Amino acid sequence: MALNNKEYRKRLIEKKLEEYLSVFGAVSIEGPKWCGKTWTSLKHCKSEVYMDDYDVREMAKIDVRSIFNNDFKKKPQLIDEWHLVPTIWDAVRRECDKTSEKGMFIITGSTTLPSKIIKEKVHHSGVGRIGRLNMYTMSLYESGDSSGKASLTKMLSNTQGTINNGNIEILQLAKLVIRGGWPANINVSEDKIGLIPKSYIDSILNIDMNEEIEKRRDKNKMKMLLKSLARNESSIVGNKTIIKDIEEYENSKELLSSRDTVIDYLDVLDRLHLIENQEAYGENYRSPNRVGKSPKRHFTDPSLACACLGLTPEKLLKDLNTFGFMFESLVERDLRIYMDYLDGHLYHFRDNVTRLEVDSILEFSDGEYAAVEIKLGYNQVEEAKRNLLNFSNNMLKKPLFMCIIVGKCPAVIKDKETGIYIIPITALKP
Repeated sequence: MALNNKEYRKRLIEKKLEEYLSVFGAVSIEGPKWCGKTWTSLKHCKSEVYMDDYDVREMAKIDVRSIFNNDFKKKPQLIDEWHLVPTIWDAVRRECDKTSEKGMFIITGSTTLPSKIIKEKVHHSGVGRIGRLNMYTMSLYESGDSSGKASLTKMLSNTQGTINNGNIEILQLAKLVIRGGWPANINVSEDKIGLIPKSYIDSILNIDMNEEIEKRRDKNKMKMLLKSLARNESSIVGNKTIIKDIEEYENSKELLSSRDTVIDYLDVLDRLHLIENQEAYGENYRSPNRVGKSPKRHFTDPSLACACLGLTPEKLLKDLNTFGFMFESLVERDLRIYMDYLDGHLYHFRDNVTRLEVDSILEFSDGEYAAVEIKLGYNQVEEAKRNLLNFSNNMLKKPLFMCIIVGKCPAVIKDKETGIYIIPITALKP
């Protein structure tokens, strides 16, 4: 497969991939289909083999080592969609055991194997031999829709200044949400940007959810589950809420059955890398017993939630409440990518008593953290400032910086009175 360098956009994960190839015998890149795993891997490999090729796959099932390229001049070798032949994992690990050479393989997977298959087909974790990386869809900085004039790193070192960025029309912001971060969708004409996310959902319903031959799932129930998740995008909701959304039950036996169904279906979406749980942050709060523990639910890309609900840019403009949740999802997708690049973690915060919430907590590798509020419009900035100051006043260890990420704002600003940064999402980078 030839890589078109003119079309390829550099990805943030490439820095870690190069580091891991210098340390491990093999690197596993996991992430949703169509997020760019193969293209990025091709930039860093010297030979490749594709397991979605029937003949190659059948040969690997007979003799897994037959797919390996033994010429060290053609290493790293890409093995794309390795999970289609699970025995490849242990075979790669054994090849790495034979030599002290680093960077021999890049293996990619868009589906995490079910635990039953892992027990039967995978006998070693690969620790020390196979490094694991998670890949997501493209952030606005990677797709060229963010200027990068505001840097999390500079805010962390208190060197970020005020700078003009130019304004973005609210309709264009809605289009970025609907388009998503799918590499193949970046240059698609604006009237067709909803087709790829919609086809992704169709693929889940018609193919991906039943990849396990021995287990069939109900298409209508999965569709209702996806819609429930989309309606609750960027929210803290438990499985009880989802069950009520998708099923009616009359007795405790039916309730238990529904609960098992939802858990199974959520597991499928998790293994397909389609949902992300933003865990709760509770360090250094004055009343730790009041801190919420439930994660905030997200699709891996806001375009998928929009596709489930049949949303368009025009519909988002007519429903600013929904637009706000989808914009929050867009921002937290980017923050997840940036924090992964910086070896940090993305959390959220909620006080169950006062209902004080902070949209995002950024924990950096040295233990320092930042608090972030997300607002679609600049008219919500003053409210966000008060919320952040209230949060900071209740923390034993203060955030190193606080910022408000907004949709429509012409400049990167540091508020003189509070020191809080006001950042347009179209200016942000790691």
